[in-house]
Parts: sequence; structure tokens; C-alpha cells
Amino acid sequence: MFSGIVETMAQVVKIETEQTNKHFTLRNPFGEPLSIDQSIAHNGVCLTVVKIEGDLYTVTAMQETLRLTNLDLLREGDMVNVERSMMMGTRLDGHIVQGHVDQTARCIEVRETEGSWYYRFEYNSSREMIERGYFCVDKGSVSINGVSLTVCEPDIRGDKGYVSVCIIPYTHENTNFKYIQEGTVVNLEFDILGKYLSRYAAILNQK
Repeated sequence: MFSGIVETMAQVVKIETEQTNKHFTLRNPFGEPLSIDQSIAHNGVCLTVVKIEGDLYTVTAMQETLRLTNLDLLREGDMVNVERSMMMGTRLDGHIVQGHVDQTARCIEVRETEGSWYYRFEYNSSREMIERGYFCVDKGSVSINGVSLTVCEPDIRGDKGYVSVCIIPYTHENTNFKYIQEGTVVNLEFDILGKYLSRYAAILNQK
């Protein structure tokens, strides 16, 4: 379980392919040791530490994860947003993020707006996906590359959904949002509470 408050960025130093899996080795940016089996969100994807060598650690993504996320697009040298799992008894500064990415989205607009940054994204949509809670609502929450953000200007037109977010300068400089440009593919995780409510409503409508 995560909060969507990115701690820092980690650099990918090695990528290895083993059958349909990919092993990503990253430099530990946390300033303290990690442990085997520890869960860390990478661009919003919950992955388990499987190997540690000095200040490097390795996580593995299986085929389904690679299909649904932007991890398969990573290259050595890329920076990813990272967050360790929440600890009980602390403040929840973002929103409940599971680290289970629903799908990817493509950036279609980036602009600076008097010190802040505006981003608009496009993602695939359908009636079935909407019934599963794969959509955004105005002033709701969404996780983009693992960053908890407030939704603005949500829209659905035909088979495409749209969501915009505004980024403060601190978030822009301390996450990989500063590398996002038009055409960049990002990870989306919709609000888990919205998914439950949408699924419940869909079941009631079937009765």
C-alpha cells in the first residue's frame, strides 16, 4: 500500500530479459539499506526487491505487468519515481495507492502556467472499463507514474478518456514529470474507492 507521495527518483542501471520477465537493477536512492522482499513502487508499479548488491537492488516485472505499464519502455539511464510502502500510524498525505497500475496513458499536452505545470493525458476507454471504475472525476484523485494528483478537466469521448493535472514546481523538479513531454507514456492507477463503487453499481444494474 502506498500514498502516491513520491520519495525520490531511482536510476535504472541494468535491464535483463529472462523469458517473458524483465529484471531491472536500480541504484538505491533512499540513503538507507533495503531488504529482500521489500515492496517499492516504481512509476506507481509495486515491485518486490529480489536481489541486493551494495547500493544496487533488483526487481522483476512479469509479462502481464510489462503489458499494462510503461516499464517495458524503460531504458538504462532512465529515472523512475520510487516510493516505499506506507507505515501504519503515519499521515496519509496523498490517497490510497495500491501499486496495481490499471493501464497506460499518453501525454497530449504540456505547458507551463505561471510557475506551475499543466499536463493532459489520453487513455483508452469503454463502457466495460467505466463499469470497472477506470475513469476520473473532477477534483478526484489519480495516480500518474506513482504520483498522487488531483484531477481536473476529466472527459470521455467515444473510446478515449482524458484527464488533466497541474503540477507545482516542487513536484515537477523532484519527480520524472520534468521528463514528460507530448507522446510520453505514463502509468495510470484510478482511485480504488471509485472502482469499488462503480463495480457495485454495475452489479446492482444487472439484477
